Amino acid sequence: MRSAVEAFVEHLRSERRSSPHTISSYGRDLRALVAFLEEKRGKPPKLRDVDIYALRGWLGQLARTHASSSIARHIASVRTFFRYARRSGLTDVDPAALLASPKVSRPLPTLVSAAAAAEIVESPKSDAAGVRDRAALELMYGSGLRVSELCNLDMEQVDLRQRQVRVVGKGNKERTVPLGEKAAQAVEAYLRVRANVPTDGHVRDPLALLLSLRGKRLGTREVQRMTQRNGALGAGRSDLHPHALRHACATHMLDGGADLRSIQEILGHASLSTTQRYTHVSIEHLMRVYDEAHPLARARAKRR
Repeated sequence: MRSAVEAFVEHLRSERRSSPHTISSYGRDLRALVAFLEEKRGKPPKLRDVDIYALRGWLGQLARTHASSSIARHIASVRTFFRYARRSGLTDVDPAALLASPKVSRPLPTLVSAAAAAEIVESPKSDAAGVRDRAALELMYGSGLRVSELCNLDMEQVDLRQRQVRVVGKGNKERTVPLGEKAAQAVEAYLRVRANVPTDGHVRDPLALLLSLRGKRLGTREVQRMTQRNGALGAGRSDLHPHALRHACATHMLDGGADLRSIQEILGHASLSTTQRYTHVSIEHLMRVYDEAHPLARARAKRR
């Protein structure tokens, strides 16, 4: 079974071209399953030895220390693995098909107001590193990029003349997203000073759009820290995550009259149901505004 798992991980990497995060997560989950079965049986497990009861025992042990969202991901990992194993002729049974996924509550996206978002993207310093940070923030908020998509951008993917960015998203799917005026200006300003971003003597990556202080492609952790830092400076939001700016992009477009299909295409959502989450955010925001502003709502609040 261990060799089948490694073959599956290689399949994800070379044939399906899954994201590094997916490859790492699936591989980690399945290796943990192999270790669990090996400990229970006292010998390396074989695929034909795995049945629904073994899988339920593994998940039951995980449920003591893992959240339902984590359990759901482990189930997704093992289901995908056994589908691959059957298609590849490694086994003729699929015990994972009988597993039921737990209910996972999906929290609504963090709401960042348009005013707060403007303060955040305008908060970086005016030196070369700050101009880079401003460009990164504008791309996440203005074009709704995922942090991984942002970090993987090459300079040739940005078309300032057409004001658009070619993005490679989840599942290696490519899409073109528009660059707003402010985002285009921020990227153009960064490109003028890109050669001045301090790299501590390291050679600059010739392809990457956003460079770290080591001259390499800017990493996701660095973007997270930069977002938290500027969130605290610009809007007092030290808890701000890069995904909150992507959420803000979608919510503010919806508030401005954009239709869900257009937002789905810009964000690169595979399913419209994912995009529909933003309607709940906008409705809640609208109700708060109504309760604070409408005279009848204020009158009801006073009577209470």
